[in-house]
Amino acid sequence: MKRIRVLIIDDHDAVRQALEARLSSAEGVEIVGCTGCWQEGIMLAVEQTPDVVLLETKRADGQGMAALRRLRAECPSACIVVLTSYPDTEERRQALQAGASRYLLKEIGSSYLVQEIYALSRPRAPI
Repeated sequence: MKRIRVLIIDDHDAVRQALEARLSSAEGVEIVGCTGCWQEGIMLAVEQTPDVVLLETKRADGQGMAALRRLRAECPSACIVVLTSYPDTEERRQALQAGASRYLLKEIGSSYLVQEIYALSRPRAPI
């Protein structure tokens, strides 16, 4: 089974560390980077070419959507999942319009999050 390469970008230390711990034990998932700084996250994404990027857009610096747009431009083949603390209909619309593949809440169960990651990494059949 091909390992799914995942990058985590979240400015909340405890949440980021918990996500890394939750996903590190999942079969077939490899964490290739974990950072709170979105600029560092973009550099890691370019260097590590993850299959999936987990991104919190509700950042203390207010740059979450800018980070999403830069990630989409710099890493067009990565699936970007906005993983956020609370739902925001307008942010969801903007995130999906900017190229996010999913908009999920952090309260998602570990098994469901892993299922979403697996689903995103499956090759799509040509139309």
